[in-house]
Amino acid sequence: MQSYTIYFIRHGAVDETLKGRYIGSTDAHLSEKGKKALRQTADLFGYPYPEKVYSSPLSRCIETCSVIYPKHEISTVGALSECDFGDWEGKSAVELAGNPAFAMWLQNSDKTPPPNGESGADFAKRICKGFERLVENIAAEGIHTAALITHGGVIMTLLSVYGIPQAESYKWRMDNGYGFAARITPSLWMRDRVMEVFDTVPFAPAQDT
Repeated sequence: MQSYTIYFIRHGAVDETLKGRYIGSTDAHLSEKGKKALRQTADLFGYPYPEKVYSSPLSRCIETCSVIYPKHEISTVGALSECDFGDWEGKSAVELAGNPAFAMWLQNSDKTPPPNGESGADFAKRICKGFERLVENIAAEGIHTAALITHGGVIMTLLSVYGIPQAESYKWRMDNGYGFAARITPSLWMRDRVMEVFDTVPFAPAQDT
């Protein structure tokens, strides 16, 4: 039975003025510095070449696709966008310090959503349903290699839920423009809903011997 490989790649860097701010659903663009870093990474390592490219619909992901996969048509997947931080979008922890609702959210973000935003549990449920539909589509279309350009929070959550070796989400952190390669074996996926994370992306160049 044919296996499927999915490359999970985090979008490039956004404007430095947004650093440290909650910008989950905020449609931030890549910075020029972020675009340059992606080009340098592509030149230095080379990204794997997939049959199909999927992306979060947010601009920072679409623009990342345009830099590293300029010849591919992009299929957007709305369910795989970043967590919605509601009224806290664009604000930093410093600005929210002293807010009782923010303190409650820090203590239990899984069950406590930001005002007009998503709880951690709702976020995980949304992206897991979206990812499982994506896997179904890949199998139905007979695609053997696909790239998913999305957000750090999305990748960390999906790999913590489905990835082997099993690890907490923080273990799957990655820099902008980097990510992981996972192999889905249909029998294991149908039985246990797991996938093997076998490498980082982009692949490290072979060492001369």
